[in-house]
Amino acid sequence: MENTGEITLEEALRMLAAAKLQIEEQQQLLKSKEDVILEKELKIDTQIAIINQKNIELETEKQEKEKLRIENLRLQEELSTHLAYRFCSHSERYDNHPSLFDFEDETLIPSETELEASVVGEGPYTEEKVRAYIRRKCGRKAIDDSTPTKQVYHDISEEEKICACGCMLKKVGENSTKRLRIIPAKMYAIEDIYPKYACPNCEGSGDEDKPVFRQQPAVKYFIPKSIATNELLAYVMTNKFCEHMPFYRQEKSFERRCITVTRADMSNWQEQIYKRLKPLDKLIMNHIKTGTTMNMDETTVRVLKYKNQSENEKRQKSYIWLGIGGPKDNKAVIYRYYQSRNAKYIKPFINGFKGWLQTDEYPGYETALKEHNLLFPDDKIIHVACLAHVRRKFYDSSINGTSPGAGKALKYIQQIYKKEEDILNLNLSPEELVLKRKEIIKPIFDDFHEWLIEMQPKIPPSLKFGRAISYALSSWQHLLNYLDCPDLFVDNSIAERSIKPFVIGRKNWLFSGSETGAESSCFIFTLIENAKLYKLDPYEYLRCIFDQAPYCQTEKDFEKLLPWNIKITEFHEEGTWKNDT
Repeated sequence: MENTGEITLEEALRMLAAAKLQIEEQQQLLKSKEDVILEKELKIDTQIAIINQKNIELETEKQEKEKLRIENLRLQEELSTHLAYRFCSHSERYDNHPSLFDFEDETLIPSETELEASVVGEGPYTEEKVRAYIRRKCGRKAIDDSTPTKQVYHDISEEEKICACGCMLKKVGENSTKRLRIIPAKMYAIEDIYPKYACPNCEGSGDEDKPVFRQQPAVKYFIPKSIATNELLAYVMTNKFCEHMPFYRQEKSFERRCITVTRADMSNWQEQIYKRLKPLDKLIMNHIKTGTTMNMDETTVRVLKYKNQSENEKRQKSYIWLGIGGPKDNKAVIYRYYQSRNAKYIKPFINGFKGWLQTDEYPGYETALKEHNLLFPDDKIIHVACLAHVRRKFYDSSINGTSPGAGKALKYIQQIYKKEEDILNLNLSPEELVLKRKEIIKPIFDDFHEWLIEMQPKIPPSLKFGRAISYALSSWQHLLNYLDCPDLFVDNSIAERSIKPFVIGRKNWLFSGSETGAESSCFIFTLIENAKLYKLDPYEYLRCIFDQAPYCQTEKDFEKLLPWNIKITEFHEEGTWKNDT
């Protein structure tokens, strides 16, 4: 039989050629499809790139909007703070009342539930118990019985004391009223006259042990060969550093009384007081270091002329440093002038001292204390922070009402102050006081700290609330140190109250002419504020110092002039009025 399945070579070649052509067509078709796919993938990649770019732009825009929102909140805070400081009370007392300058504070808008629950015609208010208070009584205040009093009798005439019936009237009572009278300061010149005596017979040859001319030794005034008596010095210095009256105003006041006392004279007297009483400055500083606690603060002062003027041409401000310390019942305060806020100027206060130092969180204090504790390990000083500074930052952030969390922080702080006051009122021993603080106040601090840690990531650090949280956490360990010291309070208010008189005075006399003037101003502030601390009249204290200082020769003598040692003597007016007729 013939095999029909076989093909010839020519047919096979034609079939191969046809298959090859078909494969090429398929390959070309695949290539064209791949090109289409590649083109589409390219378009997809382009679209993805565009979408990614748009996403980046949207994210950038979102971040910018967030930055603008935060910046807007920050500016609102600044505006609210300035408005509040301009028009509202400066007290940091927290009463949970809404601010006058809230911006879109949603907490002030009642919710729908509150509106539905309210009675028609009334607001969504709820009853709340409030603390009772004592109402002030109207009318003038009574004059204190300790005020020197002159009695003036306004009696009827003798004729009116006879009744129509002829009988003499009898006194059955009296009415009295008190008013204040002031006599302006009386100024006059003191002329010290020293009569000379000599023997007209022997002209002194009969008593050669004694001088030919005899007279009383000259009275010792604080500033010899000056027109200023000790009373005038005390008057001028009290006016400037206690009543904050600059020398140029006092000069005008003297002119109105036809008395010539220039501001240059008064400035010279101020420097003379500083030079002659400088041992007191050292004694007060040494006294402050004898206690277990010290409080410090500082403020700025402007000086016009420096000792090294070439090195300080660009200096805009210098600093007044304050320290207060000493034994618990015998505190003292001291002011010192230094050119800057450098940590090296803290050393004169802390060298020779050991115990607790309470300040704000200015980094210079910590720098100085670390160096001190390394150099003097036996005189270790523990740094204690001030809760009032923490409170002030939260209070500033709560003014505009956009940081409701600041109110919660203030409640924590308010609770700490309340518990501290309650514990102090118990009159416990130092050991019991420390234990009671750790039992009652330490848990409040712990809860406060946990809340701060929880809130910190949620609040932008550029806002006042964020800065307040950061400040509180950075000073936390220093805040807790006060718990171990029974002689310290929870804040540094004692130092801030002591620095305030200088700040008030600075608003009036504005600057110090020289560094010597700034140093002497600090010294006289030291004398006056210590006098106030010991309930002494600053004028009387200065007068007695100026009376007794000329007789001081040793350090023991100067110790008698310290406010807790000095004997205040009464002023006795001497002399007779000169008859110019």
